[in-house]
Amino acid sequence: MKLLNPYLLMLLALQPILSLAWVNSPGINALNSCRHPLCTRRGHFKVTGSIPPPRVHGTCLTTSKEAVEENPKSGFFSKIKAAIPEAHERKKLIPLSLMFFAILFNYTILRDTKDVLMVTSSGAEVIPFIKTYVNLPAAIGFTALYGRLSDKMEDTSVFYTVVTSFLLFFSSFALFIYPNRSHLHPISFVNWLSPQLPSGFSAPLAIIRNWSFSLFYLMSEMWGSVVSSLLFWKTANDVTTVEEAKKYYPLFGLGANVALIVSGQYVRWVSNLRASLAPGVDAWAVSLRFLMGAVMTSGTTLLLTYRHLQKNVVGKVKTSPGAPKKAKGPRMSMKESAKFLMNSPYIRDLALLVISYGVCINIVEVSWKAKLKV
Repeated sequence: MKLLNPYLLMLLALQPILSLAWVNSPGINALNSCRHPLCTRRGHFKVTGSIPPPRVHGTCLTTSKEAVEENPKSGFFSKIKAAIPEAHERKKLIPLSLMFFAILFNYTILRDTKDVLMVTSSGAEVIPFIKTYVNLPAAIGFTALYGRLSDKMEDTSVFYTVVTSFLLFFSSFALFIYPNRSHLHPISFVNWLSPQLPSGFSAPLAIIRNWSFSLFYLMSEMWGSVVSSLLFWKTANDVTTVEEAKKYYPLFGLGANVALIVSGQYVRWVSNLRASLAPGVDAWAVSLRFLMGAVMTSGTTLLLTYRHLQKNVVGKVKTSPGAPKKAKGPRMSMKESAKFLMNSPYIRDLALLVISYGVCINIVEVSWKAKLKV
């Protein structure tokens, strides 16, 4: 083989010249006069230096470029084929899409359930107090806790720990906390304390009176902020390259819309199920078990898909050629992170957008939900 290598290299170097001579030779007329019954073309090759490799269509030899020019349908299907993700990209895209679907399926169910619990038990006027005096401190506390977990644990362990904690709470709420709410809620204490305080304390007292509902409201809100906004997108950013993110992140929005439709139909089915229950049965407790059962099933799917992604995809799939490698920056403490974010004009503008959105949605949300209760 070593003796043949120089001759092979010489033939490769002379290939354009030999191809040009072969096309101009008299023997090529046999190809130019194709006997295919549907072929009316002559001169199948347009020589521009070296000739591209021929592509066989029946008994007719044509180049791939000319075949596309002959048949516009082949060009259309070629574009469709080019739009389909490659095999190594599908290994990432499909699990990530399923994870996002499961997360938003749960969030839609939890969002509807928490609103019903709080509005029917305490009124819509307590929602701003919960978001200000319960959700905000809890979000700050979770940020500090997440920083500690990230410093001491691997990212996969953090994901499993956080998601499992949420799922355990939701299952416990449906099976133990809600059925025993009359024993757990300090109704007598709040009724005694309420006349001794100004009327402005009615909303905080309502939060204390139905503390389990308030805790469910908090955990449902945190599911959207922590699991969807933080854990999922962190996983997606770690798995995909920059070029893949540009192409496929918009597809996750399509999956989100599908999840909203499916979860909405499931909530509707559970609501209709209550009409068929026997008299005396706690219809809301039954509905809550069906809803939290769906949350547990979807959450388990999320964990299994994440495990598959980490075990069979991460580190084993082929990345796009020439894709820049992501550099991991140094870990910062919570104080250093806050200082870094405050010094970034881009982050400050994003924070202003988020705060403005929160203010607008809360103003509209409270009035709308109060009218729904009436």
